[in-house]
Amino acid sequence: MTRRQKRYERRKEKRNKNRSNITYADVISVSALYNSAFCSAKGVKWKASVQRYLLNIFPLIYQSRKNLLVHKNICEGFIEFDISERGKTRHIRSVHFRERVIQKSLCQNALIPLMTRSLIADNGASQKGKGTLYSIKRLEKHLRKHYRKHGNKGYILVIDFKKYFDNINHDKLKEVINGYIDDKEILKLSDDFINAFGDKGLGLGSETSQINAVSYLNKIDHFIKEKLKINGYGKYMDDSYFIHYEKEYLVEVLNKLKTLYADYGVMLNVNKTCIVSLKQGFTFLKTKFYLTETGKIIKKPCRVSITRERRKLKKQAILLNKGILTAKDIEISFASWLGSMKHRHARKTVYQMTKLYKKIIMEEKKNDE
Repeated sequence: MTRRQKRYERRKEKRNKNRSNITYADVISVSALYNSAFCSAKGVKWKASVQRYLLNIFPLIYQSRKNLLVHKNICEGFIEFDISERGKTRHIRSVHFRERVIQKSLCQNALIPLMTRSLIADNGASQKGKGTLYSIKRLEKHLRKHYRKHGNKGYILVIDFKKYFDNINHDKLKEVINGYIDDKEILKLSDDFINAFGDKGLGLGSETSQINAVSYLNKIDHFIKEKLKINGYGKYMDDSYFIHYEKEYLVEVLNKLKTLYADYGVMLNVNKTCIVSLKQGFTFLKTKFYLTETGKIIKKPCRVSITRERRKLKKQAILLNKGILTAKDIEISFASWLGSMKHRHARKTVYQMTKLYKKIIMEEKKNDE
């Protein structure tokens, strides 16, 4: 047996041991549900439903535990509504708080410890210590590594999925989860949350949907890294990129991935999936990237996001005049936008937007006088 095989066997034995250490009892224990209740309440304690739950926390926890012990389906339906995020309308199916507490316990005590360990380092979505800024920094690292070998000559394949959450195949997802979890009772609880969304797809608004969506294509991620040998690969949920010196190779990779993604029921967004030159610039996570001849990486905000922020300020000015918003509300909102611009090369954009913001505030002060 080679050293690599011995190492593989050691790691396999350790993984199996970790699986056996996590049981259904850990998920439905009183302490686990109690801690999950307060974690779920963070940021939403102002809601009446959350306050009622916390006032009667022990009777409600014991009732939930009683239902879970007999494997009763605890799904209570959804609170459905639409939100407009960055100009895009999203349909949200939020669960009731009692169910959210159980989902939180399942994720913290079973799904996250077991399913996220095997994710590639360049998968940056819905994980502690990661996020959009992490994914952007990983992309910068990949661009610098490419520049040291090939300069700014090369291409990038940017892939975006069409309605990723809506097209997740339940049978395939359960097969993926079975590869991580051995406990039949945990699998039954996980399946109940998946089946609540119908025959296909996952809903936005459930914590289990996030971790399931992140782990769904993990085998393909490892195939890209280990078989195709593309080190310059990273992803954030349904957005991903591939950096390579040859355009023809990226075309070949795209054709292979189309077949693999089709097996999982995932469809590519044809309008956003493209291969472009690194000199020309490309868009990833609402940021426009350029790799210059000197190796400098320029990051600029997308024109769409600039236009959206300008329109947002003008709408806020109208609400300010009507007394619906205060100057402090606009200040907090604008400070959040400025914070995101600190990670981009947007000095001129920030100057012009700050000028518009100050104009709105000054006009309000004149009206008060």
